[in-house]
Amino acid sequence: MSSFEHAAKRIEELVKVINYHNRLYYDEATPEISDYDYDMLMEELIALETEFPSLRRNDSPTQRVGGTVTKVFEVVSHQYPMLSLSNSYNEMEVAEFVNRTERSLGLKPEYVCELKFDGVAISLHYEKGLLVRAVTRGDGTRGDDVTANVRTIRSIPLRLKGDFPDYFEIRGEIYLSHQNFSALNLQREEKGMSLFANPRNAAAGTLKLQDSAEVAHRRLDCWLYHLIGDTLNFESHYESLQTARTWGFRIPHQMALCHNEDEILEFIHDWKKERTSLPYDIDGIVIKVNSFAYQQQLGYTAKSPRWAIAYKYKAEEARTKLLSVDYQVGRTGAVTPVANLEPVLLAGTIVKRASLHNADIMEQLDLHLNDTVVVEKGGEIIPKITKTVVELRSVDAPRILFIKRCPECDTLLFRQEGEAAHYCPNSYHCPPQIKGKLEHFISRKAMNIEGLGEGRIELLFDKGLVRKPSDFYHLKYENLFGLEKEFISEDGKRRVVGFREKTTENILNNIKLSLSVPFERVLFALGIRFVGETVAKKVAEAIPSMDRLMDATYDELLMIDEVGEKIAASLGAYFDDTDNIKMIEELRVAGLQMEQNQIKKSADGPLQGMNIVISGTFEKYTREELKQLIEQHGGKNTSSVSAKTNYLLAGANIGPAKRQRANELGITLLTETEFLDMLDI
Repeated sequence: MSSFEHAAKRIEELVKVINYHNRLYYDEATPEISDYDYDMLMEELIALETEFPSLRRNDSPTQRVGGTVTKVFEVVSHQYPMLSLSNSYNEMEVAEFVNRTERSLGLKPEYVCELKFDGVAISLHYEKGLLVRAVTRGDGTRGDDVTANVRTIRSIPLRLKGDFPDYFEIRGEIYLSHQNFSALNLQREEKGMSLFANPRNAAAGTLKLQDSAEVAHRRLDCWLYHLIGDTLNFESHYESLQTARTWGFRIPHQMALCHNEDEILEFIHDWKKERTSLPYDIDGIVIKVNSFAYQQQLGYTAKSPRWAIAYKYKAEEARTKLLSVDYQVGRTGAVTPVANLEPVLLAGTIVKRASLHNADIMEQLDLHLNDTVVVEKGGEIIPKITKTVVELRSVDAPRILFIKRCPECDTLLFRQEGEAAHYCPNSYHCPPQIKGKLEHFISRKAMNIEGLGEGRIELLFDKGLVRKPSDFYHLKYENLFGLEKEFISEDGKRRVVGFREKTTENILNNIKLSLSVPFERVLFALGIRFVGETVAKKVAEAIPSMDRLMDATYDELLMIDEVGEKIAASLGAYFDDTDNIKMIEELRVAGLQMEQNQIKKSADGPLQGMNIVISGTFEKYTREELKQLIEQHGGKNTSSVSAKTNYLLAGANIGPAKRQRANELGITLLTETEFLDMLDI
């Protein structure tokens, strides 16, 4: 085979493979390879097309910037193409970029070094200071209009302040913080859903959701880093960003003006060490020529600007031995395999365990006992095994197969068609499922029974005092006082948990207070599979009593907003179970709210005619409960502070803009205690 024929065959293979991974990355948010491996494939294709230009195809990935455009949202054309940056993985290529730039310009320009955020590129359009459109990168020339979802991101201003042009675009990166990503994956794991690979893909998947309320719930964030428009009167990139910050944009402070290669490399080295301390992901450093005039002089290639380059950090990985695999059972019965590893230092922490997620991933990795495995921190957060070093495997090493029976109660596991997880169906007698349901029942967003954390649920379970949620309402002082248990915490320290006099009194009082928790939260507290906080609220609004809900048909459930076939089937199965019905009746006898109470507004309440804004977090009540109290006592809850506002109900972490506005208008700030005193509560 000639070199030309070999190149033609290899180009055809690369086009298919890269298009496949583009689809996984951009359209499905489920990548199978690392960024580095993807870039190596792309570089090979570019090299072959450069050597054999007649083989360059019109549909080649090298002619495109990103993936295909989704059809879910309106597709709009970019006025200015959203190009990608050329990537480099070594310092020599950074030096070549600097030398090439200086040769082209005939001088040494100023550079701006910025963090390369690992998220989803977005272009925000502003007209007369108002956000009018938000568009994803798409294929670089056209993207998806995701304005409704982007409006839910609090760090993106809907209205600007100061002196700004009538029309311009500002571009940036939408991302998910480590904390919010972990919380999202925990929720998905509890529901038996597939987990997001990393925060970037979670952000990509979130932006494509059709329900903006769910987008808001996931708490995306955004950094902005590039202004573009025909009427911008700036001489440099750095100056434009500093000015944009005064308009209300969230512009990163982690940037530096550099004057030569040494200063650029110093910035790269510093953040290679410091990036693990950030609460979000970066995957490299972006280096840009600062002067707009020099940028225009340098120009563009077909797919990227010549005046910028991205230095990408390789994901830190390490080799270690696989010692064993444990299996954890969650409150829904989902069984998650966890690898126990020989301790290894990775990204600044000692890694001893790594989630294997499900049986399919275990099978793909082909794990054997004492295998040497490669461990990587996915998104710099969650340790994961990326591959097995087969050549180092012992010939007699036994293969590790996913278990068939529950590790806690020995019940035969099952797997529903179309789901990734295996489940233990013994929900009423499997200890971790029971304890998980009890912990969910008392959680803050459910019944909010404070004081039962820190191992006290396990202590009550071990003593046989609580086996189902209704048992909480039979607890008495003499049952609890004096109980204690010694345990070893995750940090290896010996601790004692128990029920002393004050603790016992507080817990019993909190149990009593939970009787006033509204029906929608009682429904959420039951822990029905797939019925999260938002769905429980929608269901309670549509069918506002437990009796009516228990009698609802499958078709009636499907009529409820947010309820699909899976949720409707889960609700039906829950209420078909006689044990569940019996427990609900016990909760009813205990005094829990089994109907959605309509808010009764007082005609002459102490807040009659008042407008009250709520901001911050509170100790005794949730914001929703405070809103209900305001309305019950004749007042009106409003979202923004204005001259018509009577009070700002201020909790911890109050929004600084609301505080400032209230001070400017002379509006009184109320603490939670002062507010409750006004209502004589």
